[in-house]
Amino acid sequence: MSLPASSPLRRGQPPARLSYPACPPCPVDALRSDLLHLLEHGDSLVLSAPPGAGKSSRVPLWLLDAPWLAGRKILLLEPRRVAARALGRYMARLLGEEPGQTVGWRMREESVTGPATRIEVITEGVLTRLLQADPELPQAACVIFDEFHERSLQADLGLALCLESRAALRPDLRLLVMSATLDVRAVAHLLGDCPALNCAGRGFPVEIRWLPPRGMQQRMGPELWRHTATVILQLLREEKGSLLAFLPGTAEIRQVTALLEGRLPPDALLCPLYGNLSAREQDAAIAPAQPGMRKVVLATSIAETSLTIEGVRLVVDAGLERSARFDPACGLSRLSTGRVSLAGATQRAGRAGRMEAGICCRLWAREEENGMRPQIRPEILDADLSGLLLQLAVWGATGPDGVASLAWLDQPPAAALAVARQSLRDLGALDGNDRATSLGRKMAALPASPRLARLLLYGRERGHAALACCLAALLEERDPLPHSGQHAGGVGCDLGRRLDWLCRGPETPEKARLRRQAQRLAHVLDIRQQIFDAALKDQDAAGVLLALTWPEWLAQRLCSDAEGTGAPSGKQAVIHFLLRSGQAAQLPLGDPLARQDFLAVAAISGGGPRGRIHLAAPFDRSWLEELFSHQISRQDCISVSADGAVQARRRQMLGSLPLRDAPLPRPDAESCVQALCAYLRQGEGRNLTRLPWTDEARQWRARVTLLRELDGAPWPDLSDQTLLKNLENWLGPWLAEYTALRQLTPADLLQALRAQLPYPLDRRLEREAPSHWQTPSGALRPIVYGEEGGPWLAAKLQEFFGCEANPRIAQGRVPLTLRLNSPAGRPLQITRDLAHFWRNGYQAVRAEMRGRYPKHPWPEDPLTAPATALTRKKLAAKGKA
Repeated sequence: MSLPASSPLRRGQPPARLSYPACPPCPVDALRSDLLHLLEHGDSLVLSAPPGAGKSSRVPLWLLDAPWLAGRKILLLEPRRVAARALGRYMARLLGEEPGQTVGWRMREESVTGPATRIEVITEGVLTRLLQADPELPQAACVIFDEFHERSLQADLGLALCLESRAALRPDLRLLVMSATLDVRAVAHLLGDCPALNCAGRGFPVEIRWLPPRGMQQRMGPELWRHTATVILQLLREEKGSLLAFLPGTAEIRQVTALLEGRLPPDALLCPLYGNLSAREQDAAIAPAQPGMRKVVLATSIAETSLTIEGVRLVVDAGLERSARFDPACGLSRLSTGRVSLAGATQRAGRAGRMEAGICCRLWAREEENGMRPQIRPEILDADLSGLLLQLAVWGATGPDGVASLAWLDQPPAAALAVARQSLRDLGALDGNDRATSLGRKMAALPASPRLARLLLYGRERGHAALACCLAALLEERDPLPHSGQHAGGVGCDLGRRLDWLCRGPETPEKARLRRQAQRLAHVLDIRQQIFDAALKDQDAAGVLLALTWPEWLAQRLCSDAEGTGAPSGKQAVIHFLLRSGQAAQLPLGDPLARQDFLAVAAISGGGPRGRIHLAAPFDRSWLEELFSHQISRQDCISVSADGAVQARRRQMLGSLPLRDAPLPRPDAESCVQALCAYLRQGEGRNLTRLPWTDEARQWRARVTLLRELDGAPWPDLSDQTLLKNLENWLGPWLAEYTALRQLTPADLLQALRAQLPYPLDRRLEREAPSHWQTPSGALRPIVYGEEGGPWLAAKLQEFFGCEANPRIAQGRVPLTLRLNSPAGRPLQITRDLAHFWRNGYQAVRAEMRGRYPKHPWPEDPLTAPATALTRKKLAAKGKA
């Protein structure tokens, strides 16, 4: 199909002859012949062109007469719906046609195409569904990825699938990647080291002004929004033309709107522009202003790329953007506000130079740009990857290897993939081999995220389809109603109140958009009833559907600060909830759902140890058995109190939620043993001091330890570390009948230790490391083991008369240290060389002691005197007898 004869873009006619709208030559026009030649003789191309160069609207029209197109379509991917509609309308006007003829668009909520449509402007999710329906993509000859620098998750997925389709099925499929700020070399390498074209010129010059707020301590807050409003008003007074201001989110748009109302010039019309607006409201924001009027458009990053707001030549950039960050550790996505990248700032400034020379006011200091990251951070690095993983499973790329085998500019993070994989398994979308189940294929075919797709299918299965459609519409985007659980009139986190708002009462633009969304989902599920009346009658089942869809966020109320110790000074009282996943969450005490015992939670946010519940529905305890009976675990929980007593309870648990908790009168012996052993291992130092040790037990252990140090095996290791490690083996049999550690007797402990010594080592122990030694006097004296310096023996000095050498144990390998005491038991000498003492020390001791203890023998020659423990008188009497 050729361009219409009346089209000013027909080959050979320069773009300057376009009459509607007025369209002077664009910088990209210089690349036309090169671009057509490269795509004629190759299958891939990367085009880098600055904002306002005309690439989005010119290039697709140039390709219409390409012979390789062969009557097939061009698919032009745009990251945003508002840009897709605007670009489709603009290209249709350039052809002198209505949308839906040669140029049309297709997105989730609308389709404007016809039998003659050759260029389809589509949003990125549409491409994935087309490829899943038929991987050959038979109706398309070329896929253009516009504004690829935004690095959306769907764009990365779409490009990866297109490359695999081309490698296996469609070698003739052309791929063209276009962007204003892009790492051209990396993309060209991904496309097989394809050629790249660079357009160096800008449509119109843009003056950059740096206007940071003075004295502001924080990067965002009321001071920044007041400064933003001041800069906007000053520009409108000093300059002509419409103005576009970039703000991070809808809340900031509302704040700046309030600051500007009543202060704008009479010719300025204030228009918000963000994703949650209806198509009509978005189109109104970007439509040309009425004659004699100009616009002040307050927008999020939705207006960064592929969007020309006619008449805009003034841009105010707050330098902030809001994006979702997925935390694999807790499974939550949180909105975070951060600095825009340098590439994003360049895109925003380019909006001022699309139609004529313009001005961009950046609300930060010029030197701050040294710390800004150069490129937009790819969404694939921060997003919840469950939707991507499900699409890949349906495609046939299963498991980590299957995902890694596809062509990615940035590999999906392994941690986020692991969380997504487990989530899809829990929802029944993946089997044990990570292949898509039949349920998973149904979920992937629905125009919703995996969670909401499962919600819709649960609703249809259980007879709550109308309710599921309305809940999905409410949950798909940001909350349409403000949180206000602090006062009686607030809706708090209650989804039921939002459902009531959606299904009844006067219609607002926001409500009309959500109702259309719910009806569209009902059409997909083939529901023909009046869904809003049916949903209201069925709203008590909301908790069931939410608990099935987000089972890990089923929440159980614990206590409130007000009920317990009271809220800390200056802080609002809250009620604490425990989630099935084990995380903590909370609600303000004044929230309408704060007193519910159980909640089915659908949205939660917040950092730190506690999250804030944002959207939930009441959940009746009676539903637990019906929905989760196969997941409720019955477990006996054994613990030990501080004094060593076993405490046994029988619990029913759903994940981390304790459903029932009752005393267990007779815990089994094995559980008691394990609990008591764990108790013994607790405490600083990990020692055995809680056991009923006696001197006899300590000495027996020390005797065995001495022989192990000498001979190693077969003597057992009785060190603290080994005994603690093997408590169940050596002590467990003696604990089996007890429910408190105090019931273990010293005799039990000694018997448990003795059992570690195999036969016949017990006899050898008595020979080689005896507990007592018979002195020359004939008395048995205990040997003390386990102290520094080795084993020792204490006795009266006189008991060793006639003994020249120290006694030895362990087959003569270990001499005993002798503690020679006075008749009163006080130490006189400690020695391991008795002969040396008799020769060198005895006389001095004799001289000192004989006067102090005259009743005891102190012979001049101790080696010839009889050993005795008796006094001289008793010794003489014994001799006479």
